[in-house]
Amino acid sequence: MTDLNPQREQMADESMVRNLEAQANAIWPQEAPLYKRYGLSPSIDILDGGCGTGEGSSRLAELYPQSRVVGVDVLDHHLELARNRYGRLASRVKFEHRSLYELGLPDASFDLTVCRHVLHSIPHPDQVIAELKRVTRPGGWLHLIPEDYGMLHFQKGNRLDPDDFWNEVPKNFGEKTETDLYIGRDTYAILEAQGFDEIAIDYIIVDTLRVPRETFAAIITAWRDGYAELSAEHSRFSVEEATALFNQMIQTILDPKQYAVWMVPVVGARVPRSGGWA
Repeated sequence: MTDLNPQREQMADESMVRNLEAQANAIWPQEAPLYKRYGLSPSIDILDGGCGTGEGSSRLAELYPQSRVVGVDVLDHHLELARNRYGRLASRVKFEHRSLYELGLPDASFDLTVCRHVLHSIPHPDQVIAELKRVTRPGGWLHLIPEDYGMLHFQKGNRLDPDDFWNEVPKNFGEKTETDLYIGRDTYAILEAQGFDEIAIDYIIVDTLRVPRETFAAIITAWRDGYAELSAEHSRFSVEEATALFNQMIQTILDPKQYAVWMVPVVGARVPRSGGWA
C-alpha cells in the first residue's frame, strides 16, 4: 500500500515549523489580494486543508473578519502549536485532526476550501482534490498552492549547479514515493478532469527583489535542515554535497549582488453550481 505521508518525519521536524512561518511571511503579501477574485463575503465558512501550524488559517480569519475557519492536519504537534499561537481567534477558528483523503465532514460545508503547500508532498493528489471538492458548496471556490520544484532558479556557483539538484532530487523522490513534486504544472489537468469551472492560475514571485532576502533564505535554510539527508538518499549527491548545495543557494540569496527566484503557483477553481461532480 502506498504511504500516504512519505514526508512525515520531515513534516514533524522543528525545521518545518520554521519553514511554514517563513513561507507565510514570503508568500502571503502577494497571495492575499488574489482572494478578491472569488467575490466572497466576510462571513463565509472556510476549510484550511493541511493547515500545519495555522499560519494560513489565522491569516484567512483576518482576511475574512466574520468567517468561520476549520484548519485540519494529521500532525497533532502542529495542531497544538496552532491552537496556542492563535488562541485569540478561537471563537472563529478551530483546529482538528483529520485526513485530507477522508475528511469526515458533511458534503457542501464550505464556501472556500484552501490547500496550501501540501499536494506536492502526498500521493494521489487527485483523490485529495476530489475530497476537497466534495466538502465545498456548489458555486464555492477551491484555492490551492501546489508547489513545483522545477520553478526554483539560482545562479550557478563556481563548482556546484543548483539546477542539477532540482532536476534530480524531486524526480527521484517522487518516483520512489508516488508523489509529484512538479504538481504545480499538473494541477490544471486534474481540476479540468474533475469538472471545475473558472480555473485560474497566478504566480507569486518569491525572489530577491520582492521578498526580504533574510525571509527567502530562511525557507531554504529550513529545507536544508529538514531535507539534506533525504535528498542524498534519492540522488547521486552525498549528504555533504546536498548540504553544500543548500548553503550555496542560501549564500546566493543573501548576496546583494546575486539573484534567485521561486515561482509559486496559486490556483483557483470554482465548483459548478449544478452538475459537474466527479
